[in-house]
Amino acid sequence: MSRPPNILWLVTTQWRAQATGVAGDPNVRTRCFDALAAVGRHYSQAVTPHPFGPWARAALLTGLPSPRNGIRDYFDPLPAQAHTVAHALNDRGYRTAFFGKWQLAPRDPRAPLVGDSHAKTIVPPEYRGGFDFWEGFESGFLLNDPWLHGTRRPQPEKVAGYQSDVIAGLAAEWIQSAAQPWFLVVSVEAPHPPYHAPAADCVPPAPGSLTLPPNVPRGGETEGRARRELSGYYAHIEATDRALGRLIEEPAARDAVVMWTSVHGDMHGAHGLFRKGWPHEESVRVPLVVRDPRAPAAIDARPVSLVDLSAATLAWVDRPAAIASPGYSLISMPSVVALPDQCPCRWQGVRTATRKIVFNESGKPWLLHDLERDPGERRNLAGEGEHTAEFAAAQALLKATD
Repeated sequence: MSRPPNILWLVTTQWRAQATGVAGDPNVRTRCFDALAAVGRHYSQAVTPHPFGPWARAALLTGLPSPRNGIRDYFDPLPAQAHTVAHALNDRGYRTAFFGKWQLAPRDPRAPLVGDSHAKTIVPPEYRGGFDFWEGFESGFLLNDPWLHGTRRPQPEKVAGYQSDVIAGLAAEWIQSAAQPWFLVVSVEAPHPPYHAPAADCVPPAPGSLTLPPNVPRGGETEGRARRELSGYYAHIEATDRALGRLIEEPAARDAVVMWTSVHGDMHGAHGLFRKGWPHEESVRVPLVVRDPRAPAAIDARPVSLVDLSAATLAWVDRPAAIASPGYSLISMPSVVALPDQCPCRWQGVRTATRKIVFNESGKPWLLHDLERDPGERRNLAGEGEHTAEFAAAQALLKATD
Protein backbone atom coordinates (compact mmCIF):
# COMPACT_ATOMS: atom_id res chain seq x y z
CA MET A 1 0.00 0.00 0.00
CA SER A 2 1.40 3.40 -1.00
CA ARG A 3 2.19 6.04 1.60
CA PRO A 4 -0.28 8.96 1.87
CA PRO A 5 1.09 12.07 0.17
CA ASN A 6 2.63 15.02 1.93
CA ILE A 7 0.40 18.09 1.53
CA LEU A 8 1.51 21.73 1.40
CA TRP A 9 -0.76 24.77 1.51
CA LEU A 10 0.69 28.12 0.39
CA VAL A 11 -1.61 30.93 1.54
CA THR A 12 -0.98 34.57 0.61
CA THR A 13 -2.96 37.73 1.35
CA GLN A 14 -4.53 40.38 -0.90
CA TRP A 15 -3.27 38.65 -4.07
CA ARG A 16 -6.11 38.89 -6.57
CA ALA A 17 -6.64 36.30 -9.29
CA GLN A 18 -6.02 38.79 -12.08
CA ALA A 19 -2.45 39.48 -10.88
CA THR A 20 -0.62 36.50 -12.35
CA GLY A 21 1.11 35.92 -15.62
CA VAL A 22 -1.11 32.95 -16.40
CA ALA A 23 -4.15 35.25 -15.98
CA GLY A 24 -2.68 37.70 -18.50
CA ASP A 25 -1.57 40.60 -16.28
CA PRO A 26 1.14 42.40 -18.33
CA ASN A 27 2.63 44.09 -15.25
CA VAL A 28 3.36 41.09 -13.06
CA ARG A 29 6.27 38.66 -12.76
CA THR A 30 5.02 35.34 -11.33
CA ARG A 31 7.42 32.79 -12.76
CA CYS A 32 6.91 30.24 -9.98
CA PHE A 33 3.12 30.46 -9.76
CA ASP A 34 2.83 30.24 -13.54
CA ALA A 35 5.14 27.22 -13.62
CA LEU A 36 3.02 25.48 -10.98
CA ALA A 37 -0.15 26.28 -12.96
CA ALA A 38 1.42 24.67 -16.03
CA VAL A 39 1.80 21.31 -14.28
CA GLY A 40 -1.13 21.48 -11.85
CA ARG A 41 -4.86 22.02 -11.87
CA HIS A 42 -5.48 25.73 -12.36
CA TYR A 43 -8.85 26.84 -11.00
CA SER A 44 -9.49 29.91 -13.12
CA GLN A 45 -12.83 30.74 -11.46
CA ALA A 46 -11.90 30.35 -7.79
CA VAL A 47 -13.27 32.74 -5.17
CA THR A 48 -12.89 33.40 -1.50
CA PRO A 49 -16.16 32.90 0.41
CA HIS A 50 -15.50 36.16 2.29
CA PRO A 51 -13.16 38.85 0.93
CA PHE A 52 -11.61 39.74 4.30
CA GLY A 53 -8.86 38.01 6.26
CA PRO A 54 -10.33 36.55 9.48
CA TRP A 55 -13.57 35.32 7.88
CA ALA A 56 -11.73 33.78 4.91
CA ARG A 57 -9.05 32.14 7.05
CA ALA A 58 -11.62 30.59 9.36
CA ALA A 59 -13.58 29.23 6.38
CA LEU A 60 -10.41 27.86 4.79
CA LEU A 61 -9.35 25.97 7.92
CA THR A 62 -12.75 24.70 9.07
CA GLY A 63 -14.58 24.13 5.78
CA LEU A 64 -17.47 26.17 7.17
CA PRO A 65 -18.50 29.65 6.03
CA SER A 66 -18.61 32.54 8.44
CA PRO A 67 -20.37 33.04 10.82
CA ARG A 68 -21.03 29.28 11.14
CA ASN A 69 -17.35 28.77 11.90
CA GLY A 70 -17.52 31.18 14.85
CA ILE A 71 -16.22 34.35 13.16
CA ARG A 72 -18.85 37.08 12.87
CA ASP A 73 -16.89 40.27 13.52
CA TYR A 74 -13.35 41.35 12.68
CA PHE A 75 -11.92 40.80 16.16
CA ASP A 76 -13.66 37.47 16.85
CA PRO A 77 -11.18 34.64 17.48
CA LEU A 78 -11.66 31.22 15.96
CA PRO A 79 -13.27 29.28 18.85
CA ALA A 80 -10.81 27.07 20.71
CA GLN A 81 -13.16 24.12 20.15
CA ALA A 82 -13.39 24.65 16.37
CA HIS A 83 -12.56 21.53 14.35
CA THR A 84 -10.07 22.25 11.59
CA VAL A 85 -8.41 20.40 8.73
CA ALA A 86 -5.39 19.98 11.02
CA HIS A 87 -7.46 18.03 13.55
CA ALA A 88 -8.80 15.81 10.77
CA LEU A 89 -5.33 15.08 9.39
CA ASN A 90 -3.90 14.49 12.86
CA ASP A 91 -6.51 11.75 13.18
CA ARG A 92 -5.29 10.27 9.89
CA GLY A 93 -1.71 9.95 11.11
CA TYR A 94 -0.31 13.17 9.64
CA ARG A 95 2.27 15.39 11.28
CA THR A 96 0.77 18.89 10.99
CA ALA A 97 2.50 22.28 11.09
CA PHE A 98 1.69 25.95 10.57
CA PHE A 99 4.09 28.81 9.84
CA GLY A 100 3.22 32.48 9.47
CA LYS A 101 0.23 34.77 9.78
CA TRP A 102 -2.70 33.50 11.87
CA GLN A 103 -5.16 36.42 12.45
CA LEU A 104 -7.61 34.17 14.32
CA ALA A 105 -6.63 34.60 17.97
CA PRO A 106 -8.00 36.93 20.69
CA ARG A 107 -6.45 40.36 20.20
CA ASP A 108 -6.88 43.88 21.55
CA PRO A 109 -9.20 45.90 19.27
CA ARG A 110 -7.83 49.11 20.81
CA ALA A 111 -4.24 48.41 19.78
CA PRO A 112 -2.85 49.71 16.45
CA LEU A 113 -3.46 47.20 13.67
CA VAL A 114 -0.13 47.91 12.02
CA GLY A 115 3.07 47.39 13.97
CA ASP A 116 4.54 45.52 16.90
CA SER A 117 1.44 45.40 19.12
CA HIS A 118 -0.55 42.85 17.11
CA ALA A 119 2.63 41.31 15.68
CA LYS A 120 3.75 40.40 19.21
CA THR A 121 0.33 39.22 20.41
CA ILE A 122 0.80 35.67 21.69
CA VAL A 123 -1.56 33.07 20.24
CA PRO A 124 -2.36 30.65 23.11
CA PRO A 125 -1.85 26.95 22.23
CA GLU A 126 -5.58 26.23 22.47
CA TYR A 127 -6.20 28.84 19.72
CA ARG A 128 -3.69 27.39 17.23
CA GLY A 129 -6.15 25.27 15.29
CA GLY A 130 -4.93 21.84 16.38
CA PHE A 131 -1.56 21.95 14.58
CA ASP A 132 1.17 19.75 16.11
CA PHE A 133 3.75 22.44 15.44
CA TRP A 134 2.90 26.16 15.25
CA GLU A 135 5.26 29.09 14.69
CA GLY A 136 3.99 32.45 13.55
CA PHE A 137 2.37 35.72 14.50
CA GLU A 138 -1.16 37.02 14.96
CA SER A 139 -1.02 39.93 12.49
CA GLY A 140 0.68 43.35 12.44
CA PHE A 141 1.41 43.74 8.72
CA LEU A 142 5.18 43.80 9.16
CA LEU A 143 6.35 42.69 5.72
CA ASN A 144 9.94 42.85 6.93
CA ASP A 145 11.58 41.60 10.15
CA PRO A 146 8.56 39.71 11.57
CA TRP A 147 8.03 38.79 15.22
CA LEU A 148 7.58 35.02 15.65
CA HIS A 149 6.52 32.84 18.56
CA GLY A 150 5.06 29.38 19.03
CA THR A 151 6.05 25.81 19.76
CA ARG A 152 9.78 26.43 20.12
CA ARG A 153 9.63 30.19 20.84
CA PRO A 154 7.66 30.85 24.06
CA GLN A 155 8.03 34.62 23.61
CA PRO A 156 8.01 36.71 20.42
CA GLU A 157 11.40 37.02 18.73
CA LYS A 158 12.18 39.37 15.87
CA VAL A 159 13.64 37.55 12.86
CA ALA A 160 15.53 39.63 10.32
CA GLY A 161 14.57 39.46 6.67
CA TYR A 162 11.73 39.81 4.21
CA GLN A 163 8.73 38.14 5.80
CA SER A 164 7.91 35.79 2.90
CA ASP A 165 11.56 34.67 2.75
CA VAL A 166 11.66 34.14 6.52
CA ILE A 167 8.45 32.10 6.72
CA ALA A 168 9.22 30.01 3.63
CA GLY A 169 12.75 29.38 4.88
CA LEU A 170 11.57 28.14 8.27
CA ALA A 171 9.02 25.90 6.57
CA ALA A 172 11.75 24.46 4.33
CA GLU A 173 13.83 23.60 7.39
CA TRP A 174 10.85 21.89 9.04
CA ILE A 175 9.98 19.60 6.13
CA GLN A 176 13.57 18.39 5.83
CA SER A 177 13.27 16.54 9.12
CA ALA A 178 9.49 16.12 9.52
CA ALA A 179 7.98 12.70 10.06
CA GLN A 180 5.92 11.61 7.06
CA PRO A 181 3.23 12.02 6.00
CA TRP A 182 3.04 15.73 6.83
CA PHE A 183 0.58 18.57 6.27
CA LEU A 184 2.09 22.05 6.25
CA VAL A 185 0.41 25.46 5.99
CA VAL A 186 2.66 28.39 5.01
CA SER A 187 0.80 31.67 5.51
CA VAL A 188 2.37 34.99 4.47
CA GLU A 189 1.00 38.54 4.54
CA ALA A 190 2.36 39.81 1.23
CA PRO A 191 1.16 41.31 -1.02
CA HIS A 192 -0.77 43.14 1.72
CA PRO A 193 -0.22 46.85 2.46
CA PRO A 194 1.96 48.74 3.26
CA TYR A 195 2.78 48.46 -0.43
CA HIS A 196 5.66 50.94 -0.13
CA ALA A 197 7.56 48.57 2.21
CA PRO A 198 10.74 47.07 0.70
CA ALA A 199 10.11 43.81 -1.16
CA ALA A 200 13.45 42.03 -0.72
CA ASP A 201 15.53 43.06 -3.74
CA CYS A 202 12.59 43.30 -6.17
CA VAL A 203 12.46 46.74 -7.79
CA PRO A 204 8.93 48.19 -8.08
CA PRO A 205 7.95 49.03 -11.65
CA ALA A 206 7.52 52.71 -12.46
CA PRO A 207 3.91 53.72 -11.70
CA GLY A 208 3.54 55.43 -15.07
CA SER A 209 4.58 52.30 -16.94
CA LEU A 210 1.76 50.13 -15.60
CA THR A 211 -1.13 48.98 -17.78
CA LEU A 212 -4.37 49.55 -15.85
CA PRO A 213 -7.59 47.63 -16.53
CA PRO A 214 -10.41 49.60 -18.20
CA ASN A 215 -12.54 49.69 -15.04
CA VAL A 216 -10.06 51.96 -13.21
CA PRO A 217 -11.21 55.60 -13.71
CA ARG A 218 -8.63 57.68 -15.56
CA GLY A 219 -7.31 61.17 -15.09
CA GLY A 220 -7.75 61.77 -11.36
CA GLU A 221 -6.54 60.83 -7.91
CA THR A 222 -7.98 57.32 -8.24
CA GLU A 223 -5.68 56.57 -11.15
CA GLY A 224 -2.69 58.16 -9.41
CA ARG A 225 -3.25 56.21 -6.22
CA ALA A 226 -3.83 52.97 -8.12
CA ARG A 227 -0.55 53.39 -9.98
CA ARG A 228 1.42 54.20 -6.84
CA GLU A 229 0.01 51.27 -4.88
CA LEU A 230 0.21 48.79 -7.73
CA SER A 231 3.88 49.59 -8.18
CA GLY A 232 4.68 48.26 -4.71
CA TYR A 233 2.02 45.54 -4.99
CA TYR A 234 3.68 43.98 -8.01
CA ALA A 235 7.10 44.07 -6.34
CA HIS A 236 5.71 42.19 -3.31
CA ILE A 237 4.03 39.66 -5.59
CA GLU A 238 7.32 39.02 -7.38
CA ALA A 239 9.23 38.67 -4.10
CA THR A 240 6.63 36.36 -2.57
CA ASP A 241 6.34 34.30 -5.75
CA ARG A 242 10.08 33.76 -5.62
CA ALA A 243 10.09 32.84 -1.90
CA LEU A 244 7.29 30.29 -2.24
CA GLY A 245 8.80 28.98 -5.45
CA ARG A 246 12.03 28.14 -3.64
CA LEU A 247 10.04 26.24 -1.02
CA ILE A 248 8.19 24.00 -3.47
CA GLU A 249 11.47 23.23 -5.24
CA GLU A 250 12.94 21.78 -2.04
CA PRO A 251 13.64 18.03 -2.51
CA ALA A 252 11.37 17.22 0.46
CA ALA A 253 8.47 19.07 -1.22
CA ARG A 254 8.80 17.92 -4.81
CA ASP A 255 6.46 14.95 -4.40
CA ALA A 256 3.96 16.81 -2.19
CA VAL A 257 0.48 17.84 -3.19
CA VAL A 258 0.85 21.64 -3.35
CA MET A 259 -2.01 24.14 -3.12
CA TRP A 260 -1.28 27.85 -3.74
CA THR A 261 -3.91 30.53 -3.17
CA SER A 262 -4.77 33.83 -1.47
CA VAL A 263 -7.45 34.62 1.10
CA HIS A 264 -8.79 37.60 -0.91
CA GLY A 265 -7.83 40.29 -3.41
CA ASP A 266 -7.65 44.09 -3.57
CA MET A 267 -9.66 46.54 -5.69
CA HIS A 268 -6.69 48.81 -6.55
CA GLY A 269 -8.89 51.51 -8.06
CA ALA A 270 -11.31 49.29 -10.00
CA HIS A 271 -14.70 51.04 -10.00
CA GLY A 272 -12.98 53.85 -8.07
CA LEU A 273 -12.59 51.58 -5.01
CA PHE A 274 -9.70 50.27 -2.94
CA ARG A 275 -8.95 47.37 -0.57
CA LYS A 276 -11.28 44.43 0.06
CA GLY A 277 -14.66 43.52 1.48
CA TRP A 278 -16.31 44.46 -1.81
CA PRO A 279 -18.27 41.93 -3.91
CA HIS A 280 -16.41 42.84 -7.13
CA GLU A 281 -14.10 40.44 -8.96
CA GLU A 282 -10.88 42.15 -7.90
CA SER A 283 -11.82 41.54 -4.26
CA VAL A 284 -13.44 38.08 -4.35
CA ARG A 285 -11.56 36.18 -7.07
CA VAL A 286 -8.32 34.52 -5.98
CA PRO A 287 -5.51 32.58 -7.64
CA LEU A 288 -5.74 28.86 -7.00
CA VAL A 289 -3.56 26.04 -8.29
CA VAL A 290 -3.29 22.47 -7.00
CA ARG A 291 -0.35 20.37 -8.14
CA ASP A 292 -0.81 16.70 -7.44
CA PRO A 293 2.00 14.52 -8.89
CA ARG A 294 -0.57 11.74 -9.28
CA ALA A 295 -2.81 13.82 -11.59
CA PRO A 296 -2.37 15.46 -15.01
CA ALA A 297 -2.34 19.22 -15.56
CA ALA A 298 -5.66 20.87 -16.32
CA ILE A 299 -7.47 24.19 -16.50
CA ASP A 300 -10.62 23.96 -14.40
CA ALA A 301 -13.16 26.69 -15.18
CA ARG A 302 -15.80 25.51 -12.71
CA PRO A 303 -16.74 27.97 -9.96
CA VAL A 304 -15.05 26.78 -6.76
CA SER A 305 -14.62 28.29 -3.30
CA LEU A 306 -11.86 28.16 -0.71
CA VAL A 307 -14.46 26.97 1.80
CA ASP A 308 -14.35 23.58 0.06
CA LEU A 309 -10.58 23.23 0.20
CA SER A 310 -10.49 21.41 3.55
CA ALA A 311 -12.77 18.65 2.26
CA ALA A 312 -10.70 18.34 -0.92
CA THR A 313 -7.52 18.09 1.14
CA LEU A 314 -8.89 15.16 3.12
CA ALA A 315 -9.75 13.46 -0.17
CA TRP A 316 -6.17 13.93 -1.41
CA VAL A 317 -4.98 11.58 1.34
CA ASP A 318 -6.42 8.68 -0.65
CA ARG A 319 -6.51 9.85 -4.27
CA PRO A 320 -6.27 12.85 -6.61
CA ALA A 321 -9.52 14.79 -6.35
CA ALA A 322 -10.88 18.00 -7.82
CA ILE A 323 -12.34 20.61 -5.48
CA ALA A 324 -16.10 20.15 -5.32
CA SER A 325 -18.35 22.56 -7.21
CA PRO A 326 -22.16 22.56 -7.27
CA GLY A 327 -22.00 24.95 -10.22
CA TYR A 328 -21.91 28.10 -8.11
CA SER A 329 -20.06 29.69 -5.20
CA LEU A 330 -21.54 31.64 -2.31
CA ILE A 331 -19.86 34.91 -1.39
CA SER A 332 -20.61 37.28 1.47
CA MET A 333 -19.42 39.85 3.98
CA PRO A 334 -21.06 38.96 7.32
CA SER A 335 -19.99 42.19 9.02
CA VAL A 336 -18.66 45.69 8.37
CA VAL A 337 -15.06 46.55 9.22
CA ALA A 338 -14.81 50.21 10.25
CA LEU A 339 -11.52 50.89 8.48
CA PRO A 340 -10.76 53.26 5.60
CA ASP A 341 -11.67 52.11 2.07
CA GLN A 342 -13.40 48.87 3.11
CA CYS A 343 -16.92 48.03 1.97
CA PRO A 344 -19.34 49.90 4.29
CA CYS A 345 -22.18 47.37 4.24
CA ARG A 346 -22.98 43.69 4.71
CA TRP A 347 -23.98 41.70 1.63
CA GLN A 348 -24.35 38.18 0.26
CA GLY A 349 -24.41 36.75 -3.21
CA VAL A 350 -24.16 33.88 -5.65
CA ARG A 351 -21.46 33.61 -8.31
CA THR A 352 -21.24 31.20 -11.22
CA ALA A 353 -18.59 31.16 -13.92
CA THR A 354 -20.71 33.56 -15.97
CA ARG A 355 -23.06 35.41 -13.56
CA LYS A 356 -22.85 37.24 -10.25
CA ILE A 357 -25.88 38.24 -8.19
CA VAL A 358 -25.46 40.23 -4.97
CA PHE A 359 -28.01 41.37 -2.38
CA ASN A 360 -27.44 44.19 0.10
CA GLU A 361 -27.90 43.86 3.86
CA SER A 362 -31.65 44.48 3.62
CA GLY A 363 -31.99 41.63 1.10
CA LYS A 364 -32.62 43.87 -1.91
CA PRO A 365 -30.88 43.26 -5.25
CA TRP A 366 -27.68 45.28 -5.45
CA LEU A 367 -25.58 43.90 -8.30
CA LEU A 368 -26.10 41.65 -11.30
CA HIS A 369 -23.18 41.17 -13.66
CA ASP A 370 -22.75 39.12 -16.82
CA LEU A 371 -19.18 37.96 -16.21
CA GLU A 372 -18.88 36.33 -19.60
CA ARG A 373 -19.72 39.43 -21.66
CA ASP A 374 -18.64 42.01 -19.09
CA PRO A 375 -15.69 40.63 -17.06
CA GLY A 376 -14.84 44.12 -15.80
CA GLU A 377 -18.35 44.44 -14.30
CA ARG A 378 -18.88 47.84 -15.89
CA ARG A 379 -22.62 47.40 -16.42
CA ASN A 380 -24.90 46.62 -13.48
CA LEU A 381 -28.00 44.78 -14.72
CA ALA A 382 -29.77 44.85 -11.34
CA GLY A 383 -32.14 47.64 -12.35
CA GLU A 384 -33.42 45.86 -15.45
CA GLY A 385 -36.81 44.28 -14.76
CA GLU A 386 -36.39 41.17 -16.91
CA HIS A 387 -34.03 39.68 -14.31
CA THR A 388 -36.62 39.37 -11.54
CA ALA A 389 -36.78 35.58 -11.82
CA GLU A 390 -32.98 35.31 -11.70
CA PHE A 391 -32.87 37.30 -8.46
CA ALA A 392 -35.64 35.19 -6.95
CA ALA A 393 -33.78 31.96 -7.75
CA ALA A 394 -30.56 33.28 -6.24
CA GLN A 395 -32.35 34.44 -3.10
CA ALA A 396 -33.99 31.03 -2.70
CA LEU A 397 -30.57 29.40 -3.01
CA LEU A 398 -29.11 31.64 -0.31
CA LYS A 399 -31.98 30.88 2.05
CA ALA A 400 -31.63 27.16 1.45
CA THR A 401 -27.96 27.24 2.41
CA ASP A 402 -28.29 29.38 5.56
